[in-house]
Amino acid sequence: MSAKVPNPIDAYVGSRVRMRRLMLGMSQERLAEQIGVTFQQVQKYEKGTNRIGASRLQAIAGVLAVPVAFFFQQDNSQPLTTEGLGAISGLEDLSDFLTSKEGLSLNKAFMKINDPSVRQSVLMLIKSLANASEPAAMHAPPAAEVPFGLRN
Repeated sequence: MSAKVPNPIDAYVGSRVRMRRLMLGMSQERLAEQIGVTFQQVQKYEKGTNRIGASRLQAIAGVLAVPVAFFFQQDNSQPLTTEGLGAISGLEDLSDFLTSKEGLSLNKAFMKINDPSVRQSVLMLIKSLANASEPAAMHAPPAAEVPFGLRN
């Protein structure tokens, strides 16, 4: 028997619940207590395994102090659509990262940077650090091409 695949919108809404809960520093147990379910049920909501009903979503929005629309927005101007959600490879990895402590912290800090050129510089730094973590043979120029000041 094959495992049931969550609906992409249910998974997205659940990831938004998780993201907001973590932004507030709230545990699954505390959210569960506030909305009258078990923490296991909150886990299932956050993974998209169980669909969140309208009244329950309203309750969650109240506890997390956001409008219900927060759970459906992909950005500030676009409502959530199913187009492309199921086809994006790595969507779960991205969602896991964005809802992790490190991902939230990185995103919060990045969003505080108002200068677009500084944001671009940070992005370039992160990309170069990511490339540096790949095998050296893939990125290291031949010795003759290394600028004089960079040789050991």
